[in-house]
Amino acid sequence: MSQMLIEGYTVDEVLQFSNEEMRMLILRDEPLVFEVGSANLLGRFKVADDALVMELAHVDGGGDGALPSLASLASSYAKREGLAFVEWRVHAVHCAMPNLKLRRVLERRGFIVRHIDTVGECYWAKMPLNTE
Repeated sequence: MSQMLIEGYTVDEVLQFSNEEMRMLILRDEPLVFEVGSANLLGRFKVADDALVMELAHVDGGGDGALPSLASLASSYAKREGLAFVEWRVHAVHCAMPNLKLRRVLERRGFIVRHIDTVGECYWAKMPLNTE
């Protein structure tokens, strides 16, 4: 089985980006359109306090591997940088054409619907990192 590619890079290759490259390309706290496998995503990423904040506004297409690959990358990066959490904000609450499978997966993984002042209502989870 081949690895899921994120904009043509493997998770390991993305993790080799320097901190400067990560800040310039990904952790800009600005909307970013990118591919994970065959899925197209719209997201925004930043480091805030002791957490890597992963905000996903749209996921189009793709199979089951896109979000696990993104989660693996997020967790590995956050651990490398000594962060304590990965905070997820997924805007799948009020979709015109809801992805019921995504909602079930999020709920099964402990995501809750929460209102965040600067974001609005979203599926939210703050996942602690196992730093052992």
